Amino acid sequence: MKLEGQKGNPLEWVLTGSPSHTTFKEFVTRFLPYVQLRNAQANAINEAPAGPARDSLVQIYTEANTRMQEQIDALVARAPGSPVTPFVLAATYGFTSDPLLLEKRFEQLTAENKKGTVGQQINTIIQEAKVGAVGSLAIDFTQPDTSGKMISLSSFRGKYVLVDFWASWCGPCRQENPNVVYNYNKFKAKNFTVLGVSLDREDLRGKWLEAIRKDGLTWTHVSDLKFWSNEAARLYKVTGIPFNFLVDPTGKIIAKNLRGPALEQTLCQVLGCQ
Repeated sequence: MKLEGQKGNPLEWVLTGSPSHTTFKEFVTRFLPYVQLRNAQANAINEAPAGPARDSLVQIYTEANTRMQEQIDALVARAPGSPVTPFVLAATYGFTSDPLLLEKRFEQLTAENKKGTVGQQINTIIQEAKVGAVGSLAIDFTQPDTSGKMISLSSFRGKYVLVDFWASWCGPCRQENPNVVYNYNKFKAKNFTVLGVSLDREDLRGKWLEAIRKDGLTWTHVSDLKFWSNEAARLYKVTGIPFNFLVDPTGKIIAKNLRGPALEQTLCQVLGCQ
């Protein structure tokens, strides 16, 4: 069985060499009209000025998207063992790029489909995309603190912890630090703490320690002092700092990129504000 054409363009899909051709044809027949409607609305939205008419186009576009996803869910429900289904999941992933939704659908497939070539490819997509995603479990890491003691993220299980990637040489990080200090002091009595992960280098160890002291960062700090090759930063695909994510007591990531007022607003929602 071979699926030809661009993954994100079902208008060009052609399935050959499969006894499941009928299943595939039925899916495309149901799915394609909503794709065409979605594409038409997208083009119209790009050309429309702001106002009620454009809002109406956006509503139709959103509805078409919803119907597309319903057709994918319906295929998974009625044909979890068809070789067509994993092909469709892989080909339509780009419409949402939502790893948790893809995982939910993948879990409904038969064991044979999960173990197949496309099933394994889907599982790889899920696992790679889930790292650091809101709603996923935080992947554990261990690094030395300022005294050399090895500290693991999992040691904070049972608390809300803001994992904060920063560095002494990072101007925007240093500018954001007073905001983190303010919120740490405001919420630390509510089962909340911060774990600082520095992207400093070995030759900047003194600068790292000085920045912690000077900025009043009284929470736990760790770093392998490998600069951008920091293992935790690589694990979470950190490409810019400051960067953070909030982990709940069960180890689940519940928010990310909380800077400025967004940090206090989120903590108030989660922990409550007087």
